[in-house]
Amino acid sequence: MTLERTGQPIRITDVAALAGVSIGTASKALNGTGQLRDTTRQRVKDAAEKLGFVGDARARALSSGRTYTVGMITTDSFGRFSIPVLLGAEDALSAGRMAVLLCDTRDDHVREAHYLRSLAARGVDGVIVTGRSADARPPIDVSMPVVYAFTPSTDDADVSITLDDAAGSALVAAHVRSLGRQRVAVVTGPGRHRSAVRRTDGASTELGAHLVTPPLFGEWSERWGRQAVDVLARQAPDVDAIVCGSDQIARGVCDRLRETGRSVPGDVAVTGFDDWDVMALASRPPLTTVDLRLEELGRVAGQALLALIDGGTAASASVTPSLVIRESTVGA
Repeated sequence: MTLERTGQPIRITDVAALAGVSIGTASKALNGTGQLRDTTRQRVKDAAEKLGFVGDARARALSSGRTYTVGMITTDSFGRFSIPVLLGAEDALSAGRMAVLLCDTRDDHVREAHYLRSLAARGVDGVIVTGRSADARPPIDVSMPVVYAFTPSTDDADVSITLDDAAGSALVAAHVRSLGRQRVAVVTGPGRHRSAVRRTDGASTELGAHLVTPPLFGEWSERWGRQAVDVLARQAPDVDAIVCGSDQIARGVCDRLRETGRSVPGDVAVTGFDDWDVMALASRPPLTTVDLRLEELGRVAGQALLALIDGGTAASASVTPSLVIRESTVGA
């Protein structure tokens, strides 16, 4: 593909001439192949950018044996988790001029098998597998590089980039303790979910003797948050902070505390987890919570996949979330 400027097509010969290199060197520099000095490769790229040269993707694919496309398989129909992961992965993959094809399986094994066959037929260079859950899933069976992002593989030999849930919950627990809160409860999601257990472990370890009741496991819902406040009213009526396993739960907690005449954060400090805008910002008051840093997780996954595609190695890794402080713990 060429770009017209002043009626004349810009060709790789023009790029080579401006950079002062051979056509072959210019081609290697633009395709990321060959053994070239970094200064030479950059000089060619600068010349291409200055001239507005756009390479022929088909020729590039033929010369390299790649399609410069990557598939992303997800079970997250709403995009709550997969879209940020996709954005981060694209940031990393675009450095290698690769495009991403997103395939939503809708939790249907037949649909997933269909997409995998389709991606293999297209000759994609690799696959990123993600989803809406941090629970491990069985590995996919394909003969190409694969990286699991957010949703890990059950096979430890696979490369999985995950979220450090325990570190995130330890951050919010340490935050409420720094505010002088002495009697803290933990309310989270289903005990069968990895993220609920890990978030509980991190908070419990940080809180120690300041944890006034055993952690309460329930649903990822506002309803459960409201119910949990009633449970705590019987078990620990003088609780002064509630660390929640999700923003949905925390919003329900805030609503029920307000209904029972207890102020947030005056009487009880409340924290969430996920930094989901529609929950965290709409809560009254807005929630102190944990940012999952999903785009960063996606970038790490994209970089790992690029390394595998290039014939290198990559290792599993975890991304540490960050604390976001708002009015549910520190007031207006």
